[in-house]
Amino acid sequence: MAETKVIEVPIQGMDCVECTIHVQKAIVDLQGVQSADVFLVTEKALVSYDPNLVNLSSIRGAVEGAGYSVPESGAEPEEDSGLGNFTRPVLTLLAFVFGVVLFVIVVGEWLGLFKTLTDLIPWPVGVAVVLIAGYPVFRKVVRAALIGQVIAHTLMTVGVVAALLAGEWTTALVVVFFMWVGDYVEQFTAERARRAVKDLTEMSPRIARLERHGDEVEVPIGQVEVGETVILRPGEKIPVDGEVLSGNATIDQATITGESMPVEAGPGSTVYAATLVRLGALRIRATHVGEDTTFGCVIKMVEESEANRAGVQRIADKFSAYYLPVVAIIAALTFIIRRDPMATVAVLVVACSCAFALATPIAMLASIGAGAKRGLMIKGGKYLELLAQADVILIDKTGTLTLGKPEIVECTSLSDDLKFGDSGQSEILRLAGSAEKYSEHPLAEAVRDAAYAQRLVLEEPQDFVSIPGLGVRATVGGRSVAVGSKRMFNDVEQVANLTYQRDPITQNGKTLLFVAVDGELVGALAAADKMRPEVPAAIQEILDLGIREVELLTGDNQGTASAIAGRITEELSEVSVIRFRANLMPGDKIRIVKGYQEDGHTVIMVGDGVNDAPALAQADVGIAMGAAGSAVAIEAAHVALMRDDWFLVPEVIRIAHRTMRVVKMNIGFTAIYNFVGLTLAALGYLPPVLAAAAQSLPDLGILANSSRLLSQGGGEPVRNLRGSS
Repeated sequence: MAETKVIEVPIQGMDCVECTIHVQKAIVDLQGVQSADVFLVTEKALVSYDPNLVNLSSIRGAVEGAGYSVPESGAEPEEDSGLGNFTRPVLTLLAFVFGVVLFVIVVGEWLGLFKTLTDLIPWPVGVAVVLIAGYPVFRKVVRAALIGQVIAHTLMTVGVVAALLAGEWTTALVVVFFMWVGDYVEQFTAERARRAVKDLTEMSPRIARLERHGDEVEVPIGQVEVGETVILRPGEKIPVDGEVLSGNATIDQATITGESMPVEAGPGSTVYAATLVRLGALRIRATHVGEDTTFGCVIKMVEESEANRAGVQRIADKFSAYYLPVVAIIAALTFIIRRDPMATVAVLVVACSCAFALATPIAMLASIGAGAKRGLMIKGGKYLELLAQADVILIDKTGTLTLGKPEIVECTSLSDDLKFGDSGQSEILRLAGSAEKYSEHPLAEAVRDAAYAQRLVLEEPQDFVSIPGLGVRATVGGRSVAVGSKRMFNDVEQVANLTYQRDPITQNGKTLLFVAVDGELVGALAAADKMRPEVPAAIQEILDLGIREVELLTGDNQGTASAIAGRITEELSEVSVIRFRANLMPGDKIRIVKGYQEDGHTVIMVGDGVNDAPALAQADVGIAMGAAGSAVAIEAAHVALMRDDWFLVPEVIRIAHRTMRVVKMNIGFTAIYNFVGLTLAALGYLPPVLAAAAQSLPDLGILANSSRLLSQGGGEPVRNLRGSS
């Protein structure tokens, strides 16, 4: 069996999506490389390879052979060009300058100034000027040609050569100028997309103040270890995920949750890296550091989101591969039929495949980057496309629809045989709490809280066993105690004959936990969980966005599920019924998701990312609610909502719809523009000079259109528009 390693390779020199395709092909063609994902935004490649067949030197050589560079380990990254910091006025100025230059060229062509210039300056001098001005671009074309690749500038370079051979060196020089403009626009676009990730990474502190051996010391963030005590003062950013040991403070968590309202933190509270201490001081114990923090997971998700390309993007990539040969054929036919060298040059020059390559990823990256700042972590354009196509949404109940903090509202003794005396109910609660002492289920926490509220002392359970979807078993004080749902006690005759099961309590949204001691059913606990108040309005918005089926999935009993679904249905403005399925095991949820998918539906699954992680992974799009602090949720889900706000669900669907509209506009605009440009050039109505100018316009149009997603951040949350909480 082949050994597999994964290495992260930094790459410099990429400024367009086409660059990533060339680098990826160069790496994958190496023997021993199993896969490679190349990321334009973070300028790196993740390479999976067999170290017995290929090494880093070989990979470096492949990248350099494709015309790019791999910096030495530990080398300082290149200085930011600053293009990503351009503001709208600067972009407007660029457009103005472009327009002025274009106007001068058009007027010059109309007045015959270029012909006059050609007559005044010797042809060899003009050729030298063109070669010097275009050398960096021509070098890329030659290097690509040497490894059998055709890039966007290949056809334009052929056009430049054709113009020089025709004696039109001024036309060739104008073409070179607009090749530079095109490169500049692509570089600007790439830097604009990178800025979203850079802004995120810059939010993380570089230094941490630790308490070591009774002294306070400042160390680089990379030297902090789990378990160490971190000291924080007002105005400082928290460097790790941790638990507050002492102190009280007001924390701004906008970098993680996107929520502008600060939260209060005190002993026992969980705090997150990259959040800001506004008021107060804290001592915290580090529980996660570096890449393992919630913020680290967010950065990794955004950085690698390019790997999950949307289907429409893959189509555009394939189109680009076939587009250039087709243009070459059109140019050849133009020359054969019309015998017009200048028309042929114009056809070669006006073709611009980069616009197709940019149409999808720039819009996707804009939405993903803007969403990350709002607490919406989307793993890639693939999931934005699927969200826009979705027609079914399945929802886990506990911790998702509800607050996830159930309370024990009733305790009933079911047996007169066990002599619990006057404190029978308290004894049942004590035994149940002891058995559930180390269970992580929300209902187990409710049982423990109820026992502590009555000041009961819980014993240490022995032989503890947790049975997913059913309950727990343990030995408490020498007695065998089982706590769980009805299904756990199917072998107990009392459950089958118990009239308590049919009590109206189960029809009012309450969940029953049965308690058995030494195989005999002795009591029942009724737990209730409150539904999140914003759920009905959020689901109404989801239906308004085109979702045709909303279904509630829960492991609770039929009565509880019916009560929750009924409440939501009553508050919907349209005649819609929220379906539900109860008494489900974790595996049942996966089968339900698969069933919808087999019927041709695109399925969204919303859960808390813990016990429903397999169903989230199986769904076309798994959305984890309130994923801050949960590495499991971030890993399992395709979309992670960093705060418990149900309005984020319709918001992310709305962002997906808006993104796909922009993508379709980009592709449609580019297709029509290129069709018209090629037609005019082939018919001789578009001279090479204007063709050179025209080929840069689609890039500018795509950048401007996609920037709407970046600046608007996907739109304001609905709760702000409606003023609800």
